[in-house]
Amino acid sequence: MIKKLINKIKELYRLRSSESYITYLRKRGILIGEGTYIQSPKTTEIDDTRPSLVTIGKNCFINKHFEIHTHDWATHVFLHSNREFVNSSGRVIIGNNVAFGRHVMVLKGVTIGDNCFIGANSVVTKDIPSNSIAVGTPARVIMTLEEYYQKRLSVSEREAIDYARSIYERFGRKPVPADFWEEFPLFVSGEDINKYPEIPIKRQLGPIFDKYKKEHKAKYSDFDSFLKAISLDI
Repeated sequence: MIKKLINKIKELYRLRSSESYITYLRKRGILIGEGTYIQSPKTTEIDDTRPSLVTIGKNCFINKHFEIHTHDWATHVFLHSNREFVNSSGRVIIGNNVAFGRHVMVLKGVTIGDNCFIGANSVVTKDIPSNSIAVGTPARVIMTLEEYYQKRLSVSEREAIDYARSIYERFGRKPVPADFWEEFPLFVSGEDINKYPEIPIKRQLGPIFDKYKKEHKAKYSDFDSFLKAISLDI
């Protein structure tokens, strides 16, 4: 009884934060690069029965309800159908700067290259090359990272305008800068960052903050100019 209680306390401790869970996994022998973040340790299942088979790179983002499995248990069926015991295992290698949507499972024998995004509800059963967007069950590459980047750029302003409209329609108020914690590049140039302390610009930009500050020129001169453009359509 006491042993079970101690084990439960240990489990709660290692699952209390991304840092504590990653520390536990590293102690088990799993390689995890710096900057990797596990959003929800309590809903994450990273197979540590064979820790030498799991490698996770730098700056990865692991979303809620994420799983890695280095083996399966089809042998259970083999044994109960009068067949031989057969071992099963395989490496799982995740490169640098890989992000996952929610409810993603990565199965044994899979390598995911650098700079990839794996969409929500995907089951990764085969290798995914670097610089790819992959989704589905089983996951397949649907476009390159650059293609997706250009696609997002092409619709970003339209989405921001629609978001502003939704605030006006739903709450009957004028949008404010703090509402646009993702859309700020449309109206905040690099030299104007300090004008909007209510927007977490530095946290959002991360590694490109200095570059943004030096080089970025927003389409709209400020937030009011952005709203004036929207008001023509509202």
